[in-house]
Amino acid sequence: MTDSDRPTGAEADRSWDPSGPWTRAEAAAFLTDSRVPIRLSCRTPGGGLWMLSLWYEFRDDALYCATAASADVIEFLDHDPGVAFEVSVNDPPYRGVRGQGEATVDPDPEKTVLRSLIDRYLGGTDSALAQRLLDKDREEVKIRIDPTRVATWDYSDRMKDVQDSDRGDPA
Repeated sequence: MTDSDRPTGAEADRSWDPSGPWTRAEAAAFLTDSRVPIRLSCRTPGGGLWMLSLWYEFRDDALYCATAASADVIEFLDHDPGVAFEVSVNDPPYRGVRGQGEATVDPDPEKTVLRSLIDRYLGGTDSALAQRLLDKDREEVKIRIDPTRVATWDYSDRMKDVQDSDRGDPA
């Protein structure tokens, strides 16, 4: 199914209410505000598991990523669109959103999603990395992940006394 084939309005609302401490609105706010990569897991055509990290943005109740059309994960998602995902902070107090969903891959010849992700993660296109990713010869695709099951966790209460400075620096 491509974005243009997706239902709209009431028939498009495949509501997911997360299990865990956060409401759907709180989970959506976390996904919108977080700038860590999403960890995405899928199956290979041979039945193995594959995990990768990608930049993402959350909008329209879906997670959007971008990658090169030649990336291995595109073949894997074409074979089986079922995915698991996690977005979580790397430092205490640990909290995040994980779940399952269906991925849809579509061409993105104008690199619209990639441009948005570069703005989100790099703050603009002035870096060498941004210029390499936006190269006119690089064929780009967008990945839309529609969550079907979502869980949240937040260990803020139990980790109140844990700060980054409390962990010390290994020598």
